[in-house]
Amino acid sequence: MFPPVPDRALLELARTEGGPDTLALLVRDQDTRRLLLLRAVLDAAEGADRTVCTPGQKARLREDWALLAAADRAGAPAPQDPRTGSPAPPPSPARARLFHPLTGPWARSCLRALDGGRRPVRDLAHFSALAAVAAARAGLPFTTRLTARDGVLALPSLGALHTAASGDAPVDVGYDGDRLTLRQHGAPDVTVHLESGVGAWSGALAWTPAHALPGLLPGSPPLPLDDLDPYRELPEGPRYGDAARPVTLDEAERKRWHQAWSGTAAALRSGGAHRLTETAALLRCLVPLEMPSDIGAGRGSCSATRREAFGALLSSTPPDPVTFAATLVHELQHAKLAALGDLVTLHQANAEPRYFAPWRPDPRPYDGLLQGTYSHLAMAAFHQRRALITRRPDREWAWAQYARYHAQVGAALPALVGSPDLTPRGRRFVDEMAATYERLAEHPAPRGHTARAQAYVKAARALWRQRHAPALPHPNE
Repeated sequence: MFPPVPDRALLELARTEGGPDTLALLVRDQDTRRLLLLRAVLDAAEGADRTVCTPGQKARLREDWALLAAADRAGAPAPQDPRTGSPAPPPSPARARLFHPLTGPWARSCLRALDGGRRPVRDLAHFSALAAVAAARAGLPFTTRLTARDGVLALPSLGALHTAASGDAPVDVGYDGDRLTLRQHGAPDVTVHLESGVGAWSGALAWTPAHALPGLLPGSPPLPLDDLDPYRELPEGPRYGDAARPVTLDEAERKRWHQAWSGTAAALRSGGAHRLTETAALLRCLVPLEMPSDIGAGRGSCSATRREAFGALLSSTPPDPVTFAATLVHELQHAKLAALGDLVTLHQANAEPRYFAPWRPDPRPYDGLLQGTYSHLAMAAFHQRRALITRRPDREWAWAQYARYHAQVGAALPALVGSPDLTPRGRRFVDEMAATYERLAEHPAPRGHTARAQAYVKAARALWRQRHAPALPHPNE
């Protein structure tokens, strides 16, 4: 069912690169997995005990699925002649909703509730909203009843209605092929006019439109800046902690996003044309995060990706285009490696946290070390290329960044390369990472930057040993 990964693609990805065919392979596979995940949700709901998913909820789920399927048929692009060599057409509006990154966390939430014997009332209500949006985007008239959550009815890619009632409340929604009408008890009707791509406008104060940034490349579709979806929250756990939470942007913050975004394509290209290519191929939405108080001013920011939300990047407001471009490079490597890991078993190491990573104070499991080293290798390559073509003072900053990332990768690679848990294809992957690291060393940073980076890694290792090495039998010393 899932496509094999050619050796050429494996080695491209090991170099933290990836041509159009390789990136398209990852995207198609992730989209296929999303459809299978949705099928798993439907099957789990149908098979759930009536105390978990009532007969009425199951019937509504089937109705929503039928509306989604009708929207898929109505909005499907015309078939193309394969002899033309034209790029693949965009997905139908229905599939665009299912492939939207934040639909992944919704589906996982459904499955966790159903598997745990809990009633997924809100999760199933959100599926009704997804089906309604897909139908409206496909131009398919319908009437339905949706449920607002805590006083907000979120319609992904369109916007959100703030209801008169503060809790969960019903909202009757109708679409006549031209506009949406939202009707609730105790409030005037709200009329919403759809816009192409992302967003819908209304004169009602109760309506907040979805926002988007301009397409990264000329002719590319707008990129959702999603600060409304109820499933954009980061999951609990040590990976994310309490450092940042999704926020709803005000007008001033949206302007800051637009200002940084306007120069991001050029900043990505300055670090290699392939960085712009991979961002255009993989990035599907941005989720704004609050800025943690310990980040400080200057070029500080925080960011994250979620494995179940392929194509989404969560980030605090970017301070400038270069910092934002570096954030995209860093986080999209995590997305690429996670997607590759779904197709290829690279290692069979356990999850014991025992390895030194100079960018973290805590011991890392092998997979975490591989993920971090991979993204840092890409960052080293990105900053080196910028250092070779930019002028002062940006050049000195780029060299400093390159030296730091290159030194950190050099400290982590021996443990990766020396692991007996690598599979044959994982061995090829890690060896190619090491070869890429060696090629970067052919253009070293100025001596002062290199010395400071090496001193930093040495100090980080000494502190790590002091804190953790006595309790760990085989740290990567």
